[in-house]
Amino acid sequence: MKALLAAVVAGVLSVTAPALAAASTDQVLVAQAKTEPIDINRAKAEELMTLKGIGEARAAAIIKGRPYARKDELVQKKIIPESVYNDIKDKIIAKQ
Repeated sequence: MKALLAAVVAGVLSVTAPALAAASTDQVLVAQAKTEPIDINRAKAEELMTLKGIGEARAAAIIKGRPYARKDELVQKKIIPESVYNDIKDKIIAKQ
């Protein structure tokens, strides 16, 4: 039974390992966005666009409005609406 389980696990790993190794940059950015806050003063547009409600135009506006002393300046400077800010405020930071 152990030999069969080991064979199944080895088979699964041989199929999934190459796929995991070939993960695209976008997939890595999405995974990062789930674990680490995004620094709005340094993030690239692609990283910003992983946030709910942030598309190309808003990402460009965030980048253009830099630097930010505090993350709530996104609303104060009218870069994003408060409803979007409320969705993302726990996922962003403004490092100096």
